[in-house]
Amino acid sequence: MASLPSVVVGNSLKLENEFKKNTVTSLPFEKNHSPITWDKALEPLNLEFKEALSLINEGSEKVESASYVPLLQECIKKHSVAEAESIHGHIIKMGINEDLFLMTFLVNVYAKCGTMGSARKVFDNLPKRNVVTWTSLMSGYVHNGQPDVAINVFQEMLEAGGFPTNYTLCVAFNACSLLGHFELGKQIHAYVVKYEIGDDTSIGNALCSLYSKSGNLDSSVKAFRMISDKNVISWTTAISACGVNGDSAMGLSLFVDMLCVDVEPNEFTLTSVISLCCIMQALKIGSQIHSLSIKMGYGSNLRITNSIMYLYLKNGWIIEAKKLFDGMETISLVTWNAMIAGLAQMMDLGEDGMASHSSGFEALHTYLRLHRSGLKPDLFTFSSVLTVCSSLVALEQGEQIHAQVIKSGFLSDVVVGTALVNMYNKCGSIDRASKAFVEMSTRTLISWTSMITAFAQHGYSKQALQLFEDMRFVGVRPNKVTFVGVLSACSHAGLVEEALAYFDKMKKEYKIKPVMDHYACLIDMFVRLGRIEEAFDFVKKMDFEPNEFIWSLLIAGCRSHGKLELGFYAAEQLLNLNPKNSEAYFLLLNMYLSAEKWKDVSRVRKLMKDEKIGKLKDWSWISIRDKVHSFRTGDRLNPPYENIDNFLSDLHDKASTMGFQLQTTLELKNEEYDEATFPKGRHSEKSAVAFGLLSTPSAAPIRVIKSISMCRDCHNFMKFISQLTSRKILIRDSKRLHKFVNGHCSCGDFGSLV
Repeated sequence: MASLPSVVVGNSLKLENEFKKNTVTSLPFEKNHSPITWDKALEPLNLEFKEALSLINEGSEKVESASYVPLLQECIKKHSVAEAESIHGHIIKMGINEDLFLMTFLVNVYAKCGTMGSARKVFDNLPKRNVVTWTSLMSGYVHNGQPDVAINVFQEMLEAGGFPTNYTLCVAFNACSLLGHFELGKQIHAYVVKYEIGDDTSIGNALCSLYSKSGNLDSSVKAFRMISDKNVISWTTAISACGVNGDSAMGLSLFVDMLCVDVEPNEFTLTSVISLCCIMQALKIGSQIHSLSIKMGYGSNLRITNSIMYLYLKNGWIIEAKKLFDGMETISLVTWNAMIAGLAQMMDLGEDGMASHSSGFEALHTYLRLHRSGLKPDLFTFSSVLTVCSSLVALEQGEQIHAQVIKSGFLSDVVVGTALVNMYNKCGSIDRASKAFVEMSTRTLISWTSMITAFAQHGYSKQALQLFEDMRFVGVRPNKVTFVGVLSACSHAGLVEEALAYFDKMKKEYKIKPVMDHYACLIDMFVRLGRIEEAFDFVKKMDFEPNEFIWSLLIAGCRSHGKLELGFYAAEQLLNLNPKNSEAYFLLLNMYLSAEKWKDVSRVRKLMKDEKIGKLKDWSWISIRDKVHSFRTGDRLNPPYENIDNFLSDLHDKASTMGFQLQTTLELKNEEYDEATFPKGRHSEKSAVAFGLLSTPSAAPIRVIKSISMCRDCHNFMKFISQLTSRKILIRDSKRLHKFVNGHCSCGDFGSLV
């Protein structure tokens, strides 16, 4: 519905002269013009509903129309269409079906009971209609999820010469919001402006909501400011509009203004404000609102408690969040899900890898408590906890949750199915990821893209490209993320012509503008092939400045292929982009040391001192039988880890006989950084892998998470160890997943920078 009918557009909407005086804020029902004499036998206070209904059905005497109202109200309460139809039949039998008040009420009853066909039939058979009748029908259609029909009814009313009240206009605005027909909403707003009724509370609230949903925050706030008598709904709508449209600071300011004019917030206001605090990470303000909510008697309100708990989790106040959680008398599934999702998000916000890992295992423990509580997880629960397993590389726990998904009947859900694909991919099990994908009953673009990306990350380029063609064949249109997976697959396989063809197809056929990740894939491809100059040429063709990842790729390529001068240039650019990047400093320092550029060595060391660049925080973690074991470079190993040094020495000796050579740099002689940066022979992931080899069955894969990038020495060492022990070794560092199998790595030996 693009516009109002000609009766509206031509001369604007018709309006009674006394319209502004007679506008109402709620739906009135016109009383029967004749005096009403209540039949005492039908008073609900005197008889039960069924008895009253029985008397009506059996009685032959005429009943006053108003006597039907309590019975019809009971039908709404019970959501009983059959009993409403029975009363409707009696109304027809008694010959009072032309009573406008009663029949309008009947339209409302059928609408509230969800039978819009019957409501429309009653409406169409009315000999005359008033604005209340039209509005009742419109409201019914909106209530039953048919806002488009409500707009049609609104237009029918205007064309029939009906004059809308402010309540009618609010229903129309609501329908426009639901449909996204914002231009039509503006036309109705013009009607409001013409007759100067924008200061009406209900009209202003509806307009504020309409413009908020259209993304026009200025107009939304302007509509709010126009309201002469702002109620709590007005303030809450405006505050929510600020949050939805990305101006949280204004939303908090409005909340302060609301308190200053002594308007008491309700639970929806408080929830909206806490949501703004989450966005802004305004923990102090959020804690004050928490105190306010307790003073107002909302201390046990589930909606508010969930919001505050999520705020605390997002800001790292895990202990406070758990206190709230553990203090609840009854915990709903929504609360469990909020706790798990909040802990999962904490993994991305943790100050270091150890904190992130701790949050992840806390999320898994919370899920286990949920499982033991007897409540059944839903698809949101499974989706969150599978994401946690992905981040932790926790395959065993992921497999257990997969089994519970099957038992719970959520395996057919596309969100859960996609989460399973991602979990198995990130845990290094590409076969299980592929099986989960094949078993999905329905697939979305996200599902296809996830599997294409999984194949690419594991070095299965042929399968990734074939799956992409299958996706196109079944009519699923790729997006920019899909093409990142496709170009990554080409990069791994060195398919230059194919990559450039797909890049061209993306731009011309699918009209997708390239983003940084697309260029990164192509630059990665040229670097892998040793075509360094072409990689730098591609950087010059970009419409935006390269990010840290692209400069890191170029540095790695220059080091691998002996292009040191270009490598120095790329490293300097990386430092200009991020002066606090400790890995980049140590990398550049070692490059200058290797080239014996002593002036540059001194300069970089001075920069590191000026920027207060400390030691690299090299941590690694391995989970064995639900217990996390952490290792840090340079730490002395105590029980139960004292055997690791001897075991590592033995592995080094065996690897040396196969051709492994420990790669060191001049930087190892530097007294300030040598122990923390590159201690000879043992970085944290070596200790973690060694412990895993000693502590797990001979056929079990080893899965380790590392806080920074792997160095070239450790990368080479892991290839030899995977061959020596016939074990799969998976290490996720800060850049990518490395899967070592029989002396080969899934990254194609291009995953290390340091």
